[in-house]
Amino acid sequence: MTSEITYAEVRFQNESKFSGIDSASSAASKKRTAPRKSNTGFSKLLCASLMILFLLLAISFFIAFFKTAWSCCPKNWKPFSSNCYFISTESASWQKSEKDCARMEAHLLVINTREEQDFIFQNLQEESAYFVGLSDPEGQRHWQWVDRTPYNESSTFWHPHEPSDPNERCVVLNFRKTPKRWGWNDVHCIVHQRSVCEMMKIHL
Repeated sequence: MTSEITYAEVRFQNESKFSGIDSASSAASKKRTAPRKSNTGFSKLLCASLMILFLLLAISFFIAFFKTAWSCCPKNWKPFSSNCYFISTESASWQKSEKDCARMEAHLLVINTREEQDFIFQNLQEESAYFVGLSDPEGQRHWQWVDRTPYNESSTFWHPHEPSDPNERCVVLNFRKTPKRWGWNDVHCIVHQRSVCEMMKIHL
């Protein structure tokens, strides 16, 4: 009887030890697997962030490419900023020049900045004069742009002592040798001069 009890006790103790080892192993295993869940979550977050970043970069690239690659000017027109310019080699009156521009879905040049004007000057011939879209229909020195842009006297580029004659109601760009510079000059609208047409760039 004593031997049986002793054997049972020993067996029970051994089983308890093994059970303790198994429990400890299970707990350690759970501890080891816990970081895996954290790593998996971090990986998913990283992948999502990279995908969002990639999409934003793709959209930015597409917008930049569209603006630069898909805006253009018709043949024989010169691009600058968001506009296209056609420099006529034929002479006509101011009214006829404006109609010729309108037939090309454009209008006579409207100068908004010095940078724009300097670009135009670089493409003109010094021995010629060119009509622009500025006129004084009533002869009252009330200058008007053809596209209704407000006339700003502080942002004009008249030659010295111009405008000089109320009967000269249209404006040309011309070059004066003294001093050597381009500028604005008022002239009679019926005289024949070259002209510059302007239109917005075409977006395809």
